[in-house]
Amino acid sequence: MIPGFANRRRFSELSEQEVLALAISSEEDDGRIYRSYAEMLRADYPASAAVFDGMAEEEDGHRRRLIALHQERFGNVIPLIRREHVSGFYARRPVWLTQNLGLERIREEAGQMERDAARFYHTAAQATSDAGTRRLLGDLAQAESGHVEKADQLIEHNLGPDAKSEEEAAAHRQFVLTWVQPGLAGLMDGSVSTLAPIFATAFATQDTHTTFLVGLAASIGAGISMGFTEAASDDGAISGRGSPIKRGIAAGVMTTLGGLGHALPYLITDFWTATVIAMIVVFVELWAIAWIQNRYMQTPFLRAAFQVVVGGALVFGAGALIGAG
Repeated sequence: MIPGFANRRRFSELSEQEVLALAISSEEDDGRIYRSYAEMLRADYPASAAVFDGMAEEEDGHRRRLIALHQERFGNVIPLIRREHVSGFYARRPVWLTQNLGLERIREEAGQMERDAARFYHTAAQATSDAGTRRLLGDLAQAESGHVEKADQLIEHNLGPDAKSEEEAAAHRQFVLTWVQPGLAGLMDGSVSTLAPIFATAFATQDTHTTFLVGLAASIGAGISMGFTEAASDDGAISGRGSPIKRGIAAGVMTTLGGLGHALPYLITDFWTATVIAMIVVFVELWAIAWIQNRYMQTPFLRAAFQVVVGGALVFGAGALIGAG
Protein backbone atom coordinates (compact mmCIF):
# COMPACT_ATOMS: atom_id res chain seq x y z
CA MET A 1 0.00 0.00 0.00
CA ILE A 2 1.46 3.37 -1.00
CA PRO A 3 1.27 5.83 1.94
CA GLY A 4 -1.23 8.63 1.33
CA PHE A 5 -3.05 6.98 -1.55
CA ALA A 6 -5.22 4.72 0.62
CA ASN A 7 -7.08 7.76 1.99
CA ARG A 8 -7.90 9.24 -1.42
CA ARG A 9 -11.40 8.98 -2.78
CA ARG A 10 -12.43 8.43 -6.36
CA PHE A 11 -14.09 11.35 -8.05
CA SER A 12 -17.09 9.11 -8.84
CA GLU A 13 -17.60 8.59 -5.10
CA LEU A 14 -18.03 12.30 -4.34
CA SER A 15 -21.45 13.76 -3.71
CA GLU A 16 -22.62 16.88 -5.54
CA GLN A 17 -21.88 18.92 -2.42
CA GLU A 18 -18.35 17.53 -2.25
CA VAL A 19 -17.77 18.24 -5.95
CA LEU A 20 -18.86 21.82 -5.37
CA ALA A 21 -16.60 22.08 -2.30
CA LEU A 22 -13.71 20.70 -4.37
CA ALA A 23 -14.35 23.33 -7.04
CA ILE A 24 -14.38 26.09 -4.40
CA SER A 25 -11.06 25.00 -2.89
CA SER A 26 -9.54 24.66 -6.37
CA GLU A 27 -10.59 28.19 -7.28
CA GLU A 28 -9.07 29.49 -4.04
CA ASP A 29 -5.77 27.72 -4.75
CA ASP A 30 -5.61 28.96 -8.33
CA GLY A 31 -6.25 32.53 -7.21
CA ARG A 32 -3.31 32.28 -4.80
CA ILE A 33 -1.09 30.84 -7.52
CA TYR A 34 -1.92 33.69 -9.91
CA ARG A 35 -1.19 36.26 -7.22
CA SER A 36 2.16 34.55 -6.56
CA TYR A 37 2.96 34.73 -10.27
CA ALA A 38 2.06 38.42 -10.26
CA GLU A 39 4.39 39.14 -7.33
CA MET A 40 7.25 37.22 -8.94
CA LEU A 41 6.89 39.18 -12.19
CA ARG A 42 5.92 42.63 -10.90
CA ALA A 43 9.43 44.12 -10.70
CA ASP A 44 10.65 43.03 -14.14
CA TYR A 45 7.42 42.44 -16.08
CA PRO A 46 4.72 44.79 -14.72
CA ALA A 47 2.37 44.30 -17.67
CA SER A 48 2.37 40.52 -17.25
CA ALA A 49 1.91 40.97 -13.49
CA ALA A 50 -1.25 42.96 -14.26
CA VAL A 51 -2.50 40.05 -16.37
CA PHE A 52 -2.11 37.63 -13.47
CA ASP A 53 -3.71 40.11 -11.06
CA GLY A 54 -6.72 40.16 -13.38
CA MET A 55 -6.80 36.37 -13.61
CA ALA A 56 -6.71 36.12 -9.82
CA GLU A 57 -9.70 38.48 -9.63
CA GLU A 58 -11.53 36.24 -12.10
CA GLU A 59 -10.85 33.22 -9.89
CA ASP A 60 -12.20 35.17 -6.90
CA GLY A 61 -15.37 35.96 -8.84
CA HIS A 62 -15.93 32.31 -9.75
CA ARG A 63 -15.23 31.27 -6.17
CA ARG A 64 -17.83 33.71 -4.85
CA ARG A 65 -20.43 32.41 -7.31
CA LEU A 66 -19.65 28.82 -6.36
CA ILE A 67 -19.97 29.65 -2.66
CA ALA A 68 -23.31 31.34 -3.32
CA LEU A 69 -24.48 28.22 -5.16
CA HIS A 70 -23.34 26.03 -2.26
CA GLN A 71 -25.20 28.20 0.25
CA GLU A 72 -28.34 28.00 -1.87
CA ARG A 73 -28.26 24.23 -2.27
CA PHE A 74 -26.44 22.87 0.77
CA GLY A 75 -26.10 25.63 3.37
CA ASN A 76 -23.19 27.56 4.85
CA VAL A 77 -20.92 24.70 5.97
CA ILE A 78 -18.54 23.80 3.12
CA PRO A 79 -16.84 20.37 3.45
CA LEU A 80 -13.05 20.47 3.55
CA ILE A 81 -11.92 18.66 0.40
CA ARG A 82 -8.94 19.54 -1.75
CA ARG A 83 -7.26 18.26 -4.89
CA GLU A 84 -4.89 15.98 -3.02
CA HIS A 85 -7.86 14.21 -1.40
CA VAL A 86 -9.21 12.97 -4.74
CA SER A 87 -7.64 10.20 -6.79
CA GLY A 88 -6.93 11.25 -10.37
CA PHE A 89 -7.67 14.92 -9.87
CA TYR A 90 -5.36 17.29 -11.74
CA ALA A 91 -2.40 18.56 -9.74
CA ARG A 92 -0.75 21.96 -9.66
CA ARG A 93 2.99 22.57 -9.71
CA PRO A 94 4.11 24.04 -6.34
CA VAL A 95 4.77 27.75 -6.69
CA TRP A 96 8.37 27.47 -5.47
CA LEU A 97 9.13 25.22 -8.48
CA THR A 98 8.11 28.03 -10.83
CA GLN A 99 10.18 30.79 -9.24
CA ASN A 100 13.06 30.35 -11.69
CA LEU A 101 10.95 29.75 -14.80
CA GLY A 102 11.05 32.20 -17.66
CA LEU A 103 8.24 34.61 -18.46
CA GLU A 104 6.90 32.62 -21.41
CA ARG A 105 6.96 29.37 -19.43
CA ILE A 106 4.95 30.95 -16.60
CA ARG A 107 2.36 32.11 -19.14
CA GLU A 108 2.22 28.55 -20.50
CA GLU A 109 1.79 27.17 -16.97
CA ALA A 110 -1.18 29.50 -16.40
CA GLY A 111 -2.81 28.49 -19.67
CA GLN A 112 -2.32 24.82 -18.86
CA MET A 113 -3.90 25.34 -15.43
CA GLU A 114 -7.12 26.57 -17.02
CA ARG A 115 -7.14 23.91 -19.73
CA ASP A 116 -6.62 21.15 -17.17
CA ALA A 117 -9.54 22.34 -15.08
CA ALA A 118 -11.89 22.75 -18.06
CA ARG A 119 -11.00 19.33 -19.49
CA PHE A 120 -11.39 17.57 -16.15
CA TYR A 121 -14.84 18.99 -15.45
CA HIS A 122 -15.97 18.27 -19.01
CA THR A 123 -14.78 14.65 -18.82
CA ALA A 124 -16.36 14.17 -15.40
CA ALA A 125 -19.66 15.60 -16.67
CA GLN A 126 -19.72 13.11 -19.55
CA ALA A 127 -19.00 10.20 -17.22
CA THR A 128 -21.88 10.75 -14.77
CA SER A 129 -25.46 9.55 -15.24
CA ASP A 130 -26.97 11.80 -12.56
CA ALA A 131 -28.68 14.78 -14.16
CA GLY A 132 -27.92 17.18 -11.29
CA THR A 133 -24.26 16.21 -11.14
CA ARG A 134 -23.95 16.39 -14.93
CA ARG A 135 -25.43 19.90 -14.94
CA LEU A 136 -23.14 21.01 -12.13
CA LEU A 137 -19.98 19.64 -13.77
CA GLY A 138 -20.99 21.13 -17.11
CA ASP A 139 -21.37 24.54 -15.49
CA LEU A 140 -17.91 24.19 -13.97
CA ALA A 141 -16.39 23.18 -17.32
CA GLN A 142 -17.99 26.21 -18.97
CA ALA A 143 -16.68 28.46 -16.20
CA GLU A 144 -13.13 27.17 -16.63
CA SER A 145 -13.33 27.56 -20.42
CA GLY A 146 -14.40 31.14 -19.77
CA HIS A 147 -11.24 31.60 -17.73
CA VAL A 148 -9.13 30.75 -20.79
CA GLU A 149 -11.02 33.30 -22.92
CA LYS A 150 -10.76 35.91 -20.18
CA ALA A 151 -7.03 35.31 -19.87
CA ASP A 152 -6.63 35.99 -23.60
CA GLN A 153 -8.63 39.21 -23.21
CA LEU A 154 -6.49 40.33 -20.28
CA ILE A 155 -3.31 39.66 -22.23
CA GLU A 156 -4.60 41.72 -25.14
CA HIS A 157 -5.64 44.53 -22.78
CA ASN A 158 -2.49 44.69 -20.66
CA LEU A 159 0.14 43.54 -23.12
CA GLY A 160 0.10 45.90 -26.05
CA PRO A 161 2.76 45.54 -28.75
CA ASP A 162 5.19 47.86 -26.99
CA ALA A 163 4.85 46.26 -23.55
CA LYS A 164 5.09 42.76 -24.97
CA SER A 165 8.18 43.64 -27.01
CA GLU A 166 9.85 45.17 -23.96
CA GLU A 167 9.08 42.13 -21.81
CA GLU A 168 10.24 39.71 -24.50
CA ALA A 169 13.48 41.68 -24.85
CA ALA A 170 13.99 41.58 -21.07
CA ALA A 171 13.28 37.84 -21.00
CA HIS A 172 15.78 37.31 -23.84
CA ARG A 173 18.45 39.30 -22.00
CA GLN A 174 17.86 37.23 -18.88
CA PHE A 175 18.12 34.00 -20.88
CA VAL A 176 21.41 35.14 -22.35
CA LEU A 177 22.82 36.17 -18.97
CA THR A 178 21.71 33.03 -17.13
CA TRP A 179 22.22 30.30 -19.73
CA VAL A 180 23.98 31.43 -22.90
CA GLN A 181 26.83 33.47 -21.43
CA PRO A 182 28.05 30.89 -18.87
CA GLY A 183 27.34 28.04 -21.29
CA LEU A 184 29.38 29.74 -24.00
CA ALA A 185 32.23 30.38 -21.59
CA GLY A 186 32.12 26.73 -20.60
CA LEU A 187 32.05 25.50 -24.20
CA MET A 188 35.01 27.71 -25.10
CA ASP A 189 36.97 26.58 -22.06
CA GLY A 190 36.17 22.91 -22.59
CA SER A 191 36.82 22.96 -26.33
CA VAL A 192 40.03 25.00 -26.26
CA SER A 193 41.70 24.27 -22.93
CA THR A 194 41.53 20.49 -23.35
CA LEU A 195 43.05 20.56 -26.84
CA ALA A 196 46.62 20.74 -25.54
CA PRO A 197 46.54 17.83 -23.05
CA ILE A 198 44.48 15.58 -25.34
CA PHE A 199 46.57 16.03 -28.49
CA ALA A 200 49.85 16.15 -26.56
CA THR A 201 48.97 12.75 -25.11
CA ALA A 202 47.80 11.50 -28.48
CA PHE A 203 51.03 12.37 -30.32
CA ALA A 204 53.28 11.40 -27.42
CA THR A 205 51.80 7.94 -26.91
CA GLN A 206 49.84 7.19 -30.11
CA ASP A 207 47.70 5.09 -27.76
CA THR A 208 44.00 5.81 -28.27
CA HIS A 209 42.93 4.28 -24.95
CA THR A 210 45.35 6.39 -22.93
CA THR A 211 44.39 9.48 -24.92
CA PHE A 212 40.70 8.86 -24.26
CA LEU A 213 41.27 8.46 -20.52
CA VAL A 214 43.26 11.70 -20.38
CA GLY A 215 40.58 13.49 -22.38
CA LEU A 216 37.80 12.10 -20.19
CA ALA A 217 39.58 13.15 -16.99
CA ALA A 218 40.42 16.60 -18.37
CA SER A 219 36.86 17.19 -19.57
CA ILE A 220 35.12 16.10 -16.37
CA GLY A 221 37.66 17.89 -14.16
CA ALA A 222 37.32 21.09 -16.15
CA GLY A 223 33.52 20.83 -16.08
CA ILE A 224 33.41 20.44 -12.31
CA SER A 225 35.86 23.30 -11.84
CA MET A 226 33.99 25.66 -14.20
CA GLY A 227 30.62 24.76 -12.73
CA PHE A 228 31.62 25.47 -9.16
CA THR A 229 33.56 28.60 -10.13
CA GLU A 230 30.58 30.06 -12.00
CA ALA A 231 28.11 29.20 -9.24
CA ALA A 232 30.32 30.66 -6.50
CA SER A 233 31.46 33.77 -8.35
CA ASP A 234 28.17 35.68 -8.34
CA ASP A 235 24.86 35.05 -6.59
CA GLY A 236 23.05 37.12 -9.22
CA ALA A 237 21.42 39.44 -6.69
CA ILE A 238 23.27 42.58 -7.80
CA SER A 239 24.37 41.66 -11.30
CA GLY A 240 20.96 40.32 -12.29
CA ARG A 241 22.57 37.33 -14.02
CA GLY A 242 20.06 34.92 -12.52
CA SER A 243 20.32 31.76 -10.45
CA PRO A 244 23.92 30.75 -9.67
CA ILE A 245 22.85 27.10 -9.78
CA LYS A 246 21.54 27.45 -13.33
CA ARG A 247 24.67 29.30 -14.42
CA GLY A 248 26.88 26.71 -12.76
CA ILE A 249 25.04 23.87 -14.49
CA ALA A 250 25.27 25.61 -17.86
CA ALA A 251 28.99 26.29 -17.49
CA GLY A 252 29.84 22.86 -16.07
CA VAL A 253 27.86 20.80 -18.59
CA MET A 254 29.04 22.77 -21.63
CA THR A 255 32.68 22.64 -20.46
CA THR A 256 32.46 18.86 -20.14
CA LEU A 257 30.78 18.49 -23.53
CA GLY A 258 33.35 20.76 -25.15
CA GLY A 259 36.18 18.52 -23.99
CA LEU A 260 34.41 15.22 -24.61
CA GLY A 261 33.69 16.20 -28.21
CA HIS A 262 37.28 15.59 -29.30
CA ALA A 263 38.04 12.94 -26.65
CA LEU A 264 35.33 10.49 -27.69
CA PRO A 265 36.85 9.78 -31.14
CA TYR A 266 39.74 8.08 -29.33
CA LEU A 267 37.42 5.24 -28.46
CA ILE A 268 38.34 4.16 -32.01
CA THR A 269 41.36 1.89 -31.83
CA ASP A 270 43.07 3.13 -35.00
CA PHE A 271 45.16 6.14 -34.00
CA TRP A 272 45.11 8.16 -37.22
CA THR A 273 41.42 7.54 -37.86
CA ALA A 274 40.61 8.72 -34.34
CA THR A 275 42.90 11.75 -34.66
CA VAL A 276 41.43 12.87 -37.99
CA ILE A 277 37.87 12.57 -36.61
CA ALA A 278 38.92 14.47 -33.47
CA MET A 279 40.32 17.28 -35.63
CA ILE A 280 37.06 17.47 -37.57
CA VAL A 281 35.14 17.63 -34.29
CA VAL A 282 37.38 20.46 -33.08
CA PHE A 283 36.67 22.39 -36.27
CA VAL A 284 32.91 21.94 -35.76
CA GLU A 285 33.17 22.98 -32.10
CA LEU A 286 35.05 26.17 -32.92
CA TRP A 287 32.60 27.18 -35.63
CA ALA A 288 29.70 26.42 -33.26
CA ILE A 289 31.24 28.80 -30.72
CA ALA A 290 31.54 31.48 -33.38
CA TRP A 291 27.90 30.96 -34.39
CA ILE A 292 26.68 31.25 -30.77
CA GLN A 293 28.68 34.42 -30.27
CA ASN A 294 27.16 35.88 -33.43
CA ARG A 295 23.61 34.69 -32.65
CA TYR A 296 23.32 35.64 -28.98
CA MET A 297 26.17 38.04 -28.23
CA GLN A 298 25.90 40.10 -31.46
CA THR A 299 29.59 39.54 -32.19
CA PRO A 300 30.32 39.88 -35.93
CA PHE A 301 30.65 36.35 -37.27
CA LEU A 302 33.99 36.81 -39.05
CA ARG A 303 35.55 38.40 -35.96
CA ALA A 304 34.20 35.65 -33.71
CA ALA A 305 35.39 32.97 -36.12
CA PHE A 306 38.84 34.54 -36.36
CA GLN A 307 39.18 34.70 -32.57
CA VAL A 308 38.15 31.13 -31.82
CA VAL A 309 39.82 29.51 -34.83
CA VAL A 310 43.14 31.28 -34.27
CA GLY A 311 43.01 30.63 -30.53
CA GLY A 312 42.09 26.99 -31.05
CA ALA A 313 44.79 26.52 -33.68
CA LEU A 314 47.45 27.94 -31.33
CA VAL A 315 46.43 25.65 -28.48
CA PHE A 316 46.21 22.63 -30.80
CA GLY A 317 49.65 23.42 -32.24
CA ALA A 318 51.14 23.74 -28.78
CA GLY A 319 49.74 20.37 -27.74
CA ALA A 320 50.84 18.64 -30.93
CA LEU A 321 54.37 20.08 -30.72
CA ILE A 322 54.76 19.13 -27.07
CA GLY A 323 53.48 15.64 -27.74
CA ALA A 324 55.66 15.13 -30.82
CA GLY A 325 58.72 16.35 -28.96
